Amino acid sequence: MCGRFVLVDKIEVIEKTFNAKLSEGSILFSPSYNITVGQKSLVVTDENPNQLNYYQFGLTPSWAKKQMYLFNARAEGDHNKENDPNFRGAKGIIEKPAFRNPIRARRCLIVASAFIEGSTVEGLDKPFLVHLKNRPFAFAGIWDKWTNPENLEVIQSFSIITTTANTLLQKIPHHRMPVILPGHAYHTWLNQNASLSQITELLVQYPADMMNAYPISPSIKSPICNLPEYLNPVGERLVPEIGIIVSKSLEEKGFGRGKK
Repeated sequence: MCGRFVLVDKIEVIEKTFNAKLSEGSILFSPSYNITVGQKSLVVTDENPNQLNYYQFGLTPSWAKKQMYLFNARAEGDHNKENDPNFRGAKGIIEKPAFRNPIRARRCLIVASAFIEGSTVEGLDKPFLVHLKNRPFAFAGIWDKWTNPENLEVIQSFSIITTTANTLLQKIPHHRMPVILPGHAYHTWLNQNASLSQITELLVQYPADMMNAYPISPSIKSPICNLPEYLNPVGERLVPEIGIIVSKSLEEKGFGRGKK
């Protein structure tokens, strides 16, 4: 599962990475160190691939009678209930009522700098900050538009697609991870003419050797803890990073301050 993530890169870097501009009239961008369900964050949608928009984290299907917060969508759907990391079977997401239309027609890139994951047993009482060697990056996301029947407010919301854990996430240990798209796949993911098979082929684990993680304070469990110091390491990285250059680079970019 992935219910918390981080977005701290400069807006100029985000715009350049995704070749998209912040939409006119949007709230001013500010870094967030603890994005949680119900909050708004930046996405690029297939409907407006050259625009960054603020959508709500936690999808409400267009047909829902009341607001929902479906923050994760399993790539396997009802398949692979054992979360076998070697599962290569059907992508059942295409059959789930809440997701079968968005996966076909309402896909988005969810912009992130890192994400927060807890252990399978202890949850966010034992949290880790998981980061990539390159950032910002994008989760594979789906979105939908729902109209509140009580006040006619239109809410645009998104869900992060998840898959089984790669070897890094298994070290936490956790049995699932968000689907992270490589940069060369952004165009396909947002292409409304892409075939369903092209899309489901992208729902795979991100390479573990392109990621790392370290433990952070369990205070991050509280949504109000949204300051950079909550991302400081409180223990060793899961994979030792060799060389001063790597560690210094992470520190300068905002991760890895404090204990190595």
